Formats: sequence, C-alpha cells, structure tokens
Amino acid sequence: MRYCLGLDMPGDAALIAEYENWHTDIWPEVRKSILDSGIVNMEIYRLENRLFMIMEVGPDFSFDRKAAMDAANPAVQRWEELMWKYQVAIPGGKPGEKWRLMDRIFSLQEAL
Repeated sequence: MRYCLGLDMPGDAALIAEYENWHTDIWPEVRKSILDSGIVNMEIYRLENRLFMIMEVGPDFSFDRKAAMDAANPAVQRWEELMWKYQVAIPGGKPGEKWRLMDRIFSLQEAL
C-alpha cells in the first residue's frame, strides 16, 4: 500500500537547508521506529516550501499504531519537537497535525 502526504515549510531558505541537512542522516532511533511501524520505504520530495512524502507500507501498518508507537518513544518525540521548527501545518488540518494525507485522484495503471 502507498500513502502520500503533504506538509509546508516556512519560506526561509536557511531553515529549508537545515531541514534537508537533518534528513541526510536521521537518528537511528527514528529510522528504527519508522521500520518497526511497518513502513518499508519512505521518500520526501520538496518544491520550494512544500514537502511531499511517499510511504510504502506493509500489511501490518496503521496510522493509529504508528501514532501510539511514536507517542511512547522519547527519541521520536524529541525528533518531532525539533522538526516543528521547520514545518508549517497545512491549513484545514486538526490541531497539532503535521503531515496531511493526500487523496489519490489519478492512477495511470487503473486508467489503462
């Protein structure tokens, strides 16, 4: 299964560069948490100050389970707190919601 999510960043080139630098070598505890949650691959793309994340997940993945795991992991909580410096919630989300799940509107494979 694939999920795509979006997030904004401040329009500050220095902050964007710092954010990208943090992601060149994420903390081992964060990497382990991602894999342990059932995410098998994750990519983040950027266009100016808009981020786009693609997550490939296994059959055991759920957003609720991932949120519970993150809440119980002090290293992930420190990482998330640090990342808020670089992230701006997209309008229309729930309070505290960072990444927003995107709706797929087209699939070439299904259109064939």
